[in-house]
Amino acid sequence: MKKLYTSDEADICVIGAGHAGCEAALAAARMGLKTILFAINLDSIAMMPCNPNVGGSSKGHLVKEIDALGGEMGKNIDKTYIQTRMLNTGKGPAVYSLRAQADKAKYHTQMKKTLENTENLLVRQGEIVDIITKNGSVTGVVSESNALYKCKAAIICTGTYLKARCLYGDTITESGPNGLRRANGLSDCLKNLGIRLFRYKTGTPARVDKRSIDFSKMKEQPGDKRIVPFSFENRPEDIEREQVSCYLTYTNEKTHEIIRANLDRSPLYSGVIEGTGPRYCPSIEDKVVRFSDKTQHQIFIEPEGEDTNEMYVQGMSSSLPEDVQIAMYRTLPGLENVRFTRTAYAIEYDCIDANQLKLTLEFKNIKGLFSAGQFNGTSGYEEAAAQGIIAGINAAAYCKGMEPLVLDRSQGYIGVLIDDIVTKESREPYRMMTSRAEYRLLLRQDNADLRLTDIGYRYGLISEERYQKFLAKKRAIEAETERIKKINFGPSQEVNSMLISFGTTPISTGVNMTDIIKRPEMDYDKLAPLDPDRPALDDDVREQVNIQIKYEGYISRQMKQVEQFKKLEGRKIPEDIDYDEVKGLRLEATQKFKAVRPVNIGQAGRISGVSPADVNMLLVYLNTRS
Repeated sequence: MKKLYTSDEADICVIGAGHAGCEAALAAARMGLKTILFAINLDSIAMMPCNPNVGGSSKGHLVKEIDALGGEMGKNIDKTYIQTRMLNTGKGPAVYSLRAQADKAKYHTQMKKTLENTENLLVRQGEIVDIITKNGSVTGVVSESNALYKCKAAIICTGTYLKARCLYGDTITESGPNGLRRANGLSDCLKNLGIRLFRYKTGTPARVDKRSIDFSKMKEQPGDKRIVPFSFENRPEDIEREQVSCYLTYTNEKTHEIIRANLDRSPLYSGVIEGTGPRYCPSIEDKVVRFSDKTQHQIFIEPEGEDTNEMYVQGMSSSLPEDVQIAMYRTLPGLENVRFTRTAYAIEYDCIDANQLKLTLEFKNIKGLFSAGQFNGTSGYEEAAAQGIIAGINAAAYCKGMEPLVLDRSQGYIGVLIDDIVTKESREPYRMMTSRAEYRLLLRQDNADLRLTDIGYRYGLISEERYQKFLAKKRAIEAETERIKKINFGPSQEVNSMLISFGTTPISTGVNMTDIIKRPEMDYDKLAPLDPDRPALDDDVREQVNIQIKYEGYISRQMKQVEQFKKLEGRKIPEDIDYDEVKGLRLEATQKFKAVRPVNIGQAGRISGVSPADVNMLLVYLNTRS
């Protein structure tokens, strides 16, 4: 056995400094806990080894929620974006999603600067190879240099580094993303602790030289003129800057022919890759095989930063040999003479079945050991960061003896994400989507602060100044909404002329202003000329007033659904329940209940393989116990 020396002591040790680790460490330190954040390489902090962007469909919701809780991702991308766009604006506000292209290097630099200047937080380079436990509780972590760091809690945020290997064609390197060294030691320790591991894989496309691209053959994708910040602490004018364009091109039949002719050279199809890949972010060869009826696929050419010529080729991730990659890329309009700066590759890594975790992201069998990010079987920077802030809050709460934070499915996309990975079976990397959220009309990105700022304040992550501004915003929304409800319009020429000008029918009798706002062609701002007593309000206040009035009926209906949901969530299941005693349960349901150990009836009903009849049997049993 190796001889250890005691290096340092902390309340919480965070293993890994990707997007999950950064949020976890910042949350813990800001809650007053002495925290050490370990990274294999300090130059890889908050690295973006795949697409250098933050947000997008449903992921923008997560970033807004992280910010509302007091996290850092939204603030960091507001400092470092080079393009910003609001997606899905042709649909309702429930699915609007903000997306920003990041300057990859600046994003890393700014996050590292924030970490290094946070009180109670030490950032340390080194690989953690062992987690020490005593009587089923964490007592410390050990580095490869035999240094023991005593702690009360640890958070695993290893991302794609554990036993990682990168592959393209027959080229296989035992390394982490971007050629960085992998983490070799921790997997065996986790197995010894009784934690089940399996292999997942993901991939990334090639990076290409901007000077070798003919952009005239592509469609330019400029940023939005109206800037919407990710952080609720920022105003649009605070972060406005000149934006960089992205470009759109397409694959074609020639591209697909090259791919089909070389599938036998792809590790994905030759059996060399063992891990399961993400269904919703497939490689280009996977797309060509699975969607054989498609004659083309969208490909976006996106800059990696302002101070580099490297461009990211979104939609062309691949593990095909380098010569095949170059040949297929050069079939795309504008890329006929493209030069590679980095070859596309797939990466395999160890991760866990998240059913081993509680809803707090603490391991069920080890007190004080938490887990967040891609190690939990998810994909994406935003999903990782969302888990990171919850794990950080709960590790700090564990150390302080506070009530842990569990967001349910009606409170946020973060609640949906964590409930899904902990409760449901998944054999592929989990990706957040708006369709996964049952109450998405209530869980909009625009109202994330109204839903979650109180919680962030309660855990000490929201400053008093920010909280008072938030309360003032809430009061302004409530006051204006009530004022609007008292305004009535008669069928005057002025009113009807305006209605006709916006393409909606004139009125013949008196109507309330709220009824006009609810018309598809109208909104709160359009009626300003008819409302001389209207107070001067910030954009975000006016937006909330408009949405709350316009969608009042839908929101009310969904609130009633949430009430029913809360009843099921409120029916708690005792921790010591013996499922073998529950009569009438199918064997599969008994096994699933034992594995997941649901905390309430609502969660029990969401377990894969559990039927409504099983839940009813469980309810009958609980009624006999009470």
